[in-house]
Amino acid sequence: MPAMNVLANLFVTIDNTESRRKSECVILPTSKLAIEVLNTLKKDGYIQDFEHIEDNRGGKFTVKLFAKISKCGSISPRFKVKKSEYPKWEQQYLPSYTRGMLVVTTNQGVMSHHEAANKGLGGFLIGYVY
Repeated sequence: MPAMNVLANLFVTIDNTESRRKSECVILPTSKLAIEVLNTLKKDGYIQDFEHIEDNRGGKFTVKLFAKISKCGSISPRFKVKKSEYPKWEQQYLPSYTRGMLVVTTNQGVMSHHEAANKGLGGFLIGYVY
């Protein structure tokens, strides 16, 4: 299997499936970070549920969608962000301050930028969704 960005593949597959108005998609391959990103999306209400299937070939996810995502994507390179810089990055990636979220990986795990700002944490930007 060629080397690929698992998170970029995850966000592109979800975005393409949402634009086609389908209710379910299959994403492969998987990673531990992708599981954490999907848990964050589920917790914030962007996806219904997901199932991790281990098939000894990298695994795959079956994701059930709400049809709530207008756009999502991976942020590459993973920019370092301080707890006071979230408004700057919101301006760059999100359509408004009240809509969407940035997905951030911190030393306490993967979370939305709203949760990270409330906890006073910085980290690395890995994606956005609105």
